[in-house]
Amino acid sequence: MAIERTFSIIKPDAVAKNLIGPVTTKLEEAGLRVVASRMTKLTQVEAQQFYAVHSERPFYHDLVKFMTEGPVVVQVLEGENAVKKNREIMGATNPADAADGTIRKAFAESIERNAVHGSDSPENAKIEIGFFFSSAELATLTR
Repeated sequence: MAIERTFSIIKPDAVAKNLIGPVTTKLEEAGLRVVASRMTKLTQVEAQQFYAVHSERPFYHDLVKFMTEGPVVVQVLEGENAVKKNREIMGATNPADAADGTIRKAFAESIERNAVHGSDSPENAKIEIGFFFSSAELATLTR
């Protein structure tokens, strides 16, 4: 299998509850390696741009408001089938439907405040990584 990269956000609800370490531990225990990570606070414009794909959805404005209410941790994760693996360890968007042992089952409050975001495809991972990390930052991350 090829090593790939994916993008992850530890959302404001999880950061506020001091869950950065436990969330990252679950990712690492699943076989993913954090190759870039930083805390940031999204501006309204950044959140609107990042989630523009959902701009016509009824939850868009609440999502933007939520994602700007406090700091987030943005991460680049690396591993075999990283996108799929990250999505599996995150669990279902609705924590009530998430499998035991997943991040959302353990840490999410609700479908709206669900602790983490992860890329849904390798193509979107590249776009999302590029949104938050420069090519210069990532160039030094080769093995």
